[in-house]
Amino acid sequence: MTTADAILNGIGAPGVLADLHGQHPSGGTADHEAWEAPAAIGHTGTNPVFPVDTLPGWVAEFATAVAEETQTPVDLAGCIGLAALSTAAAGRAIVQVRGTYTEPVNIFTVVAMPPASRKSAVFRAMTAPLLSAEKELKERTAPKIVEARLAREIAAGVAEKAKQQAISSQGAPDKVADASDAAVAIDQITIPVEPRLVADDVTPETAASILAEQGGRLAVLSAEGGIFQILAGRYSGTPNFDLFLKGHAGDMLRVDRKGRPAEHVDSAVLTLGLAVQPEVISEIADSPGFRGKGLLGRFLYSLPPSNVGSRNVDAEPVPDQVATAYGERLQRLVNALYDWDDPIRLQLTPEADALRVEFAAAIEPRLHPRTGDLGHIADWAGKTVGAVIRLAGLIHLGSHPIDGYRRPINADTMTAAIRLGEYFTAHALAAFDHMGADPDVQRARTVLDWLQRKKPERFTERDAFTGLPRGSFRKVTDLRPALEVLESYGWIRKEPPPPPNPKGGRPPSPRYLVHPEITRSGA
Repeated sequence: MTTADAILNGIGAPGVLADLHGQHPSGGTADHEAWEAPAAIGHTGTNPVFPVDTLPGWVAEFATAVAEETQTPVDLAGCIGLAALSTAAAGRAIVQVRGTYTEPVNIFTVVAMPPASRKSAVFRAMTAPLLSAEKELKERTAPKIVEARLAREIAAGVAEKAKQQAISSQGAPDKVADASDAAVAIDQITIPVEPRLVADDVTPETAASILAEQGGRLAVLSAEGGIFQILAGRYSGTPNFDLFLKGHAGDMLRVDRKGRPAEHVDSAVLTLGLAVQPEVISEIADSPGFRGKGLLGRFLYSLPPSNVGSRNVDAEPVPDQVATAYGERLQRLVNALYDWDDPIRLQLTPEADALRVEFAAAIEPRLHPRTGDLGHIADWAGKTVGAVIRLAGLIHLGSHPIDGYRRPINADTMTAAIRLGEYFTAHALAAFDHMGADPDVQRARTVLDWLQRKKPERFTERDAFTGLPRGSFRKVTDLRPALEVLESYGWIRKEPPPPPNPKGGRPPSPRYLVHPEITRSGA
C-alpha cells in the first residue's frame, strides 16, 4: 500500500466514496441494496408426493381412490399399502442379492400428519382385507385345533392307563416301554396356534410372545403413535428396543422370562405401519436411545402436507370394483404365502442388479460426514439401498401374488423401488430436520433467534460469540458453520474484509449485514 493510500484510509475516504457509489467500504454492498426473501432454515422446498404409480396396479388404484374419498394425501394410503404388502409377505420371502447378502421384505414406515387428518379412516380401508384374511385363517385352522386338542386328550388318557399298568405290573419291562411310548406320543401331537397377522399398540414383551407363537412373523399397524411411548418405557420405566431392532433385521430372538419357558425364534420378522402427529417425530428424537440404538434409522418416513381446510366435501367414493379387487388380491397374497415356513428366495435379473449397483454408487458419496448432503443422517441413509431392495421385493410379490416365487425381480420393478427410495430419502431429510439432527442447522437457528431479538443492522463474529450462550458455542470456531448456514439461506451477508492495517496487528473480526426483514419486524 502506498503512503497516499494509507492517508486516505486513515481519514475514511474509501467509506465516503463507497456511500456515493452505493458500495460499502472495501467493496461491500450498501444497506439499501435489494435482498431476496430469506429461506426457512433447515429442510426447504416441498416434499415430493408419494409416487403411487410405483405400487402394483391394484394397490395403486385403491390407494388413489381411498385418498380421493377421504380427501387425504395419497402418501398415507400409499405407505400403509406398502405396510399391508409387508404384512402379507414378511417372513415368507427374502431377496437374494449376491453371495450371502440377502434382504428380508419387511419394512417399518411412519407417516406424520396433524390431528383431524382422517388417518383412522385410511387405516381401516387399507388394512381391512388383512383382518378379513386373518379371520379366514382362524376359521380354517379352528377344526385342526379342535382335532389336535382331542387327540392330545386321548393320548393323555392312553398314557395314564399305560402308566397304571406299568405300576400294577411292578415295572415289567414291556409295560414300562408301553408307558414311555404313550408319554412320548403326547408331545408329538402339536396343537396349531390361532393365526394372528396384526397387532396394535402392544408392549414389546407381548409382541415378542405373539411373534414367537406365530413362527416369527407379526405386523404392528396403528393410526396412533402410542407404540413409541411404549418403547420409551411408559409401562416398564425402561426403554426396550431389542425386539424392534431384531425384528427389522430378521435376526434371531430369544426371550427368557422368569417362571415361563424361553421363547426362541430363529428369524424374527416384524412389520411396522404407523401414522402419528408431527410432534411425535420431534419427541421421539429426544427420548433416550431412539437414535443411539439405531431405531430411528430403520423407519421409512413420510411427512405429507396437510390439506385440512381445502378438502372437497363431496368427494367421489371408492368404486366397488376397485375395493373388491384390492381386498381379493391382498387376501390372495396372504393365503398364498402364509404356509411358507422356508422363505422364498427372490432373485434379481442382471439388469435389476445393475440398477441396484448404480443406485448404491450414487448414494455413497452423499453419506460423507463433511461433504455429503446425507452425512448428518448416515444412520438412516446407510440403509437406503437395503430399503430399496426390500421395496422391490414387495412390489414384485404384489405384482405376482400367485407365482412371484417363480419369477426374478426385473429392472422395471427395481426402477420403481428406486423411485420410492428417492421419495423416502427426501422425506427422511425433512423428518430428521424436524428432529434437529443437523447440529449446524440447530446452531444456525440459535443465532437467528439472537438476531431476531437484538435486530442489529450489522454485527461482527465477536459480537455474536459474546451474545450467544456458551452451552451452544464454546469456541468461535463453533459459531462459523452456523453463520455459513445463515448466509446460505439468505439471512445475513458477509462483508468483504477491510484492507490490512499497515501497522500490522490482529485482523478485525468478520462483519455481517443482517437481512432487513429482521431489522424491520423481528420476524
